[in-house]
Amino acid sequence: MLQRGVRSGNWVYYPRTVAPVTGEDLEWAEPSGLGTVYSTTTIRKRPPEPSLNVALVDLDEGPRMMSRVEGIDAEQVRIGMRVKARIVAAEGEDPSHLVVFNPVEDKQ
Repeated sequence: MLQRGVRSGNWVYYPRTVAPVTGEDLEWAEPSGLGTVYSTTTIRKRPPEPSLNVALVDLDEGPRMMSRVEGIDAEQVRIGMRVKARIVAAEGEDPSHLVVFNPVEDKQ
C-alpha cells in the first residue's frame, strides 16, 4: 500500500501525515506494483556467497523506492528493466516485511 492525495490523487512515498507541498489529506491505496529500474549497483561478496544488488525503482505511479531485484543474478539487473513488487519477510528475528522486486518477463 502507498499513500496518495485525497484531492489530487498524487502518490506519496515515504509515508507521511499530510501531502508534501500541498498539505492535503492522504489515503492508503493499492498501487499496481509495477516499476522500472532507474539505477542499480552490484555488491560483490566473497565466494561462495552470491553477489547482491541495490536498485532504485521508479514505480509506475511516480514514487522512487530503494530495494533489490531478486530472481536473477545481481549482475543481470539493468537500468530500464521492468519489475514487479512483492512482499517478503525480513531475515532473522525482525518481524517486519520488505518490498523487493522481480523481473517482468518481456511479452515480445
